[in-house]
Amino acid sequence: MTKRNQQTSNKRQTVYGQVTDRIIQELEQGRVPWVQPWGNGNGAAGLPANADTGKNYSGINILLLWGAVFERGFSLQSWLTYKQAQKLGGTVRKGEKSTSIVYADSFITKEERQTARAEQRDPERIPFLKRYSVFNIAQCEGLPEELYEDAPELPECEKIPHAEALIKDTGADFRIGGNRAFYVPSQDFIQVPPQPAFHEQVNYYRTCFHELGHWTGHKSRLDRDLRHAKGSKPYAHEELVAEMTSAFICASLTIKPTVRHTDYIASWLQVLKDDDRAIFRAASLASKAADYLLTTHQIEKTRVAA
Repeated sequence: MTKRNQQTSNKRQTVYGQVTDRIIQELEQGRVPWVQPWGNGNGAAGLPANADTGKNYSGINILLLWGAVFERGFSLQSWLTYKQAQKLGGTVRKGEKSTSIVYADSFITKEERQTARAEQRDPERIPFLKRYSVFNIAQCEGLPEELYEDAPELPECEKIPHAEALIKDTGADFRIGGNRAFYVPSQDFIQVPPQPAFHEQVNYYRTCFHELGHWTGHKSRLDRDLRHAKGSKPYAHEELVAEMTSAFICASLTIKPTVRHTDYIASWLQVLKDDDRAIFRAASLASKAADYLLTTHQIEKTRVAA
């Protein structure tokens, strides 16, 4: 490895390590960063989004921005870079502290292109992380008023129609009954207990979306390896993916379930401590799974409307 590539690798490792250490610290304090940590407080529900482009952030950036909302008491999930705030006619208030998020990409060196061409093979790409800074719109002034509109409140009801619609639109083989929730990859079906069996009925939806997270990993969908023994590290990693998928879906639908038990936190901690890239991979896979489910739901809504 060249000196330049070694420096790039060390820098990338530092970013991975710093983010993972932060997630581990939050778990050790009993807070699950991929579940919105506020209950009935001031934090707005939903996924963090860029206020200029309207696009939701994904992967590890969801966790980083949710953490900032919780720690710093922001009431909105909208973010901008310094230049974007200026573009929209506003500015970041003097003295405001930015929040760091990351951009993942890869590149091919000139030397690798030449070597690959000579060896008649595809060139290998070198992954890297780039850190950049954003500000919550609550830290800005002079922005258009419509950016400050709060997210809609969750209707007060046991059955949540838009959650029921998403579950139906997936087309998944959903079976209600028993006292356990699980997904069977070999037969491609999900089973969950009936909603009244849950102490807090809103957690029925968190459980459904968790199992749908596993369901997206089937070879006919996103094709993740689901053949892992319970208690193994790959099994714990897949559970982490499914749990974050559920959290991301709940956020998109403004559903506020409670967090998982401490026994899950212990297994997640072990995964993260053993591999400082595990949280990046899990968050990325969870975003893809959530996008798959939400896109399916949106396509079905459009088809019905037509």
